[in-house]
Amino acid sequence: MQDTIDPEACTTMAEVRTGVDAVDRALVDLLARRFGYMDAAARIKPERGLVRDEVRKAQVIANARAHARAAGIPEAAIAGLWEQLVEASIAYELEAFDRR
Repeated sequence: MQDTIDPEACTTMAEVRTGVDAVDRALVDLLARRFGYMDAAARIKPERGLVRDEVRKAQVIANARAHARAAGIPEAAIAGLWEQLVEASIAYELEAFDRR
């Protein structure tokens, strides 16, 4: 991320806010890529009923929780965010499947 400094080096709230805004932009870019994979899944899956996969959902959330633990950030909060992300992804994929 250009024009930002590491969080540990921030000395002003302006620097913190600039960094947070840059991270948010990067996250949205990554989410756009992730939703692109939902478009691909909707194209590839032969049946609408295959869109929701609870086993895979649990695996994705567990992976996020493990990555959060390794990164030293709150596991429960990340698991909650991923629950919402996966549900939003499923809804998006269903819509994409219906459009095809």
